[in-house]
Amino acid sequence: MELPIGVIDLVVLLASIAISVVVGLRLSGKNDSIEAYLLGGRDLPWWAILGSIVATETSTATVLSVPGHGYGVVGFRFLQLAIGYIVGRFLVIQLLLPRYFDGKLMSAYEILGYRFGDTAKRFASILFLVTRNLGDGLRLFLAATVLEKLAGWPLEWSALAMGGITVLYTYFGGMRSVVWNDCIQFVIYIAGGVAAIFVIWSYLPNGWQTFYEFGVANNKFTLFDWSFSLENPYTFWAGLIGGSVLSLGSHGTDQMMVQRYLSARSQKDAAKALWWSGWIVFAQFALFLFIGMLLHCFYSTIDDLPADTKPDQIFAHFLVNSFPKNTGLIGLMLAAILAAAMSTLSSSLSASASSLVSDLWLPRCSKEPTQKNQVWVTRAAIVMFGVVQVVIGIWARNFDKSVVDNALTIAGFSSGVLLGLFALAVFAKHVKGPAAIVAAFIGIVVLLAVQYGLPQVGYNVAFPWLPLIGSIATLCAGIIVSMVRSDSNQEFVSDSK
Repeated sequence: MELPIGVIDLVVLLASIAISVVVGLRLSGKNDSIEAYLLGGRDLPWWAILGSIVATETSTATVLSVPGHGYGVVGFRFLQLAIGYIVGRFLVIQLLLPRYFDGKLMSAYEILGYRFGDTAKRFASILFLVTRNLGDGLRLFLAATVLEKLAGWPLEWSALAMGGITVLYTYFGGMRSVVWNDCIQFVIYIAGGVAAIFVIWSYLPNGWQTFYEFGVANNKFTLFDWSFSLENPYTFWAGLIGGSVLSLGSHGTDQMMVQRYLSARSQKDAAKALWWSGWIVFAQFALFLFIGMLLHCFYSTIDDLPADTKPDQIFAHFLVNSFPKNTGLIGLMLAAILAAAMSTLSSSLSASASSLVSDLWLPRCSKEPTQKNQVWVTRAAIVMFGVVQVVIGIWARNFDKSVVDNALTIAGFSSGVLLGLFALAVFAKHVKGPAAIVAAFIGIVVLLAVQYGLPQVGYNVAFPWLPLIGSIATLCAGIIVSMVRSDSNQEFVSDSK
């Protein structure tokens, strides 16, 4: 029986997976309390948290689609978004991080509970759980389709393998295992990216001169586009404003990120990890954009790329057809793709379990469960969410690409709405819980209308603006609903007199 990949490649792939799991479990530490299990005892070094933040926000889609942007007309202009991501992180450090370290929080949404009551906290937690697991189940599907193409494995087995391995080390190792595995997986996919650059470069006649002349001729090296357009996501203003708000929402209100900050030894360490992660992400984007540019130059010289190949499929096409066989490099790239997928999935499982236990289960208990029982329930939740994501990943095979893209877009709505809720909690002191919940629903409706209604009448809004629109809609709706409720209450009091 012929293996879908060479023996050496298979050995490299399996060794990478084994090292990741074994090291992660060995470094997991003693998980005898819920704080140790979910937050690593609040004693993780800042540089490990930095690596975990970067790896968590890097999925298989990033590894494959960012080179597609480098291949296409966007080029380095994609980095304008990364500039906004850095600014957004600075805002998180200044506005939200101090609130997360004001007390012994376990969940980002406890802040909403203190401000608006348990109903608002549960609503935010459920919104996070639904959108996070839907989105990551679909990301698992996308990663499985890549493995299906590159390694020849059936999609179902690819999804089960990634989901099963990730659940294994997350279940036993807890947050320490997740963070250390993220760091290992970060090194693996960066090594894969660097290896890809050398391989592509070796195919170019005259090396740098060929690439430089091609890049200048095709406007690949332009960084800034100063025009203003709501339809173009790759302008300076979309990157700076939209990217900042997107990062403020995703890194300031998402439990998956907040859980990492709470695992740091201090607020200062958390801030250091978050700040430098922005610059690492910038460099990482530049790396994968550079791969895409090299690929464009390479295929312009040999012209054997199928006409129907989409930009986000080009890197995978190169790996299948042009990477050296059975040298270990294909195994390394497969390991990189798996690493990018599993780093996101493990963080998602741990954050989902944390939110479920802290926000939904514990407040319902008549008396506080023992630490042992809390850890057991959390582990059960990790397995449950793992099964949910694998099922979504396999089930998504029945959808066409537009359905998957739309579902991922809707899953991304949560950051803008949650940011609006946090803005109400911090800046609108007169707004109460019921008004905040109504405002969140209005924010979701507005985003759905902008994303799917406006295109029907000829208007399109680029994705970096959606979190800004969602957060402003939620904030304004909360203030207006609160004023209306206040007027109604005053009329009721007047009539009753």
